[in-house]
Amino acid sequence: MTIEMTTSSTQEQLPKGRLLKREKLAKYTSWRVGGPVDQLYIPADRQDLIAFIKTLPESEPVFWMGLGSNLLVRDGGIRGTVINTKGRLKEMSLTADGSVYVEAGVPCAHVARFCGERGLTGAEFLAGIPGTMGGALKMNAGAFGGETWAIVKSVEMLGAVGNVTYRKSEDFKVSYRSVKGFDNEWFLSCLLTLQQGDTVVSQQKIKGLLEKRGATQPTNQPSCGSVFKNPEGDYAARLIEQTGLKGYAIGGACVSEKHANFIVNTGNATAADIEALIHYVQDKVEQQQGIVLQTEVCMVGDAI
Repeated sequence: MTIEMTTSSTQEQLPKGRLLKREKLAKYTSWRVGGPVDQLYIPADRQDLIAFIKTLPESEPVFWMGLGSNLLVRDGGIRGTVINTKGRLKEMSLTADGSVYVEAGVPCAHVARFCGERGLTGAEFLAGIPGTMGGALKMNAGAFGGETWAIVKSVEMLGAVGNVTYRKSEDFKVSYRSVKGFDNEWFLSCLLTLQQGDTVVSQQKIKGLLEKRGATQPTNQPSCGSVFKNPEGDYAARLIEQTGLKGYAIGGACVSEKHANFIVNTGNATAADIEALIHYVQDKVEQQQGIVLQTEVCMVGDAI
């Protein structure tokens, strides 16, 4: 069920996006699985999102979703409100001081391309991240040796009561695939600091990274990106492959033959299939390799 929230001349602060009740999240996730959410809000723009947040009780559970990668929504769905920024919060510009302003809904690959076209170097690795800038900020996403927060100058945060706060990168505790900041605040935008370089060189590097990604990852099948964090000094994919789990399947979920740190939906997987396979891989790798793999993917919601 869709509820259109329109603005009248006398109520200009009312949200004007789309509010969907009991919407199934499978079509919003890159794994193509996930149960219903109590309500899903698709904002019209940044200001509309702020207006909508102000209408929610401060205690309302709020979850943000961009491209739905790095995310497993269980089959029972999510209680509370999901904010979907796909195709929204998509502003990106070069500021007067040479920084790059990026809103949370911009796909990382678009950021890499935008910077490369302007001869700015340091953001090329973002071409290998299959998510939005908001998700990359939340988890310090990385690819091909680069990490998001290495190029972040400052961020704009949205609080649970609709307040907007500007924070510097040093205000956060950042480590490998982990960002610890402030409770009940979400990323609205960021400023990136990059180096001036050569446009052609930067674009060639991006092209090379995309070709490498296509050659080594199952980009033509539904997945979430990398499932497990790389242990220090090693690679999750190597450990999984060495354990003999490439191609192992539970239901419609299968460890990719192309890249062992990817689990793909072969067509009829449930979230329960995927989660069972994640735990199976962890158990087998620990038994045979003596290493406990930590998940990179965020698993949320209720099981059936």
